[in-house]
Amino acid sequence: MRDFFENLLRFPRFFITITLGIFYSVYEWFKPLLKNRVTAIAFFGMLAAGFLFIFFTLRAMLGLATV
Repeated sequence: MRDFFENLLRFPRFFITITLGIFYSVYEWFKPLLKNRVTAIAFFGMLAAGFLFIFFTLRAMLGLATV
């Protein structure tokens, strides 16, 4: 039974490690874009536009506001 609980406790650590690895890889992939001012502004503009698109789409789909 002890092995069961040890294995059960490994899953949250595994999940955290995988999640941090994914975020670090994405950060390293976009880091060269942030060195140039123009591409950094374009990157954050596209990120904000994507967030707003998802926000307004979900809001309209769930009927939270009149469109």
